[in-house]
Amino acid sequence: MSPSSSCLRRSLLIFVALLTVLNAAAQTDLVKLANLRFVASASGDADSFIVNDGTKDYHLRLYLVDAPETAAADPTLARRVREQSRYFGVADPSIVVRFGTLAAARTRELLTAPFTAYTANAGALGRSADQRIYAYVVTSEGNDLGEQLVREGLARAFGQGRVNYAGIPQGEQRAKLADVELSAALARKGIWAESQPERIAAQRAAERADTAELATISREAAATPATPSNPSDNQNPAANVAPIDLNTATTAQLDALPGIGTALAKRIIAARPFASVDDLERVSGLSTAAIARLRPLVSVTLETPSAAK
Repeated sequence: MSPSSSCLRRSLLIFVALLTVLNAAAQTDLVKLANLRFVASASGDADSFIVNDGTKDYHLRLYLVDAPETAAADPTLARRVREQSRYFGVADPSIVVRFGTLAAARTRELLTAPFTAYTANAGALGRSADQRIYAYVVTSEGNDLGEQLVREGLARAFGQGRVNYAGIPQGEQRAKLADVELSAALARKGIWAESQPERIAAQRAAERADTAELATISREAAATPATPSNPSDNQNPAANVAPIDLNTATTAQLDALPGIGTALAKRIIAARPFASVDDLERVSGLSTAAIARLRPLVSVTLETPSAAK
């Protein structure tokens, strides 16, 4: 190899290495919260809980995992418990609540010693009054909390994700968690010990059918012009507009929604399929308030998403 070729090769290697470092830095734009302490609260559960760094509280919501609910005290929670019971293939929804309680206790145990979290301060939906933010949590032993819960059969691979603190892409994380979940199910760990595998296909099909039926009702109701009781009712621009289907809308249709724009529209498309409008919480950059504004304007069906961009 000539001196000039050798020099060129070294320059290319340096350039590639620099690009790799810069790309990793851009992808892992997460704030590190160190020496955190778990804070017991009535609103906490296995995947959503309050922590304190010595100066302030943060309400964290784990990326990429969903633990069983700990209660079914209102219609929204009851629907969540029913959906989870169908996913895990358990006969009695009360089993979900029981394992939700066990999972919450396990999170408290795993976070007894000071731990670390990584967050981009992206807002997460939830039933708590305070603002939740998505985060990855690493225990004092160096384990990813979400992955450990899935490994023990106390959570499923589900929900909002992003490039993590180690620079691992979201897709790779999802694939690993899916394998970890399958391993836990085959070993009948945690809630999977109560699962009836022969029920899963039928139960998940029932959940898809229910979701589609609700979406149809919502769509038909929105398409029916309402008779305003007073002139001010006509000031609602969404009153007589059929909602846009999140699973089939084009980038242009989503871009036209208030507060969305092209970048968020592409993130919404990348996060498909959606089982309900609540799943918009998986989309980075959409706040609780923004999703609330979108509710009258969007719907969800479980048809295969179109390839439109």
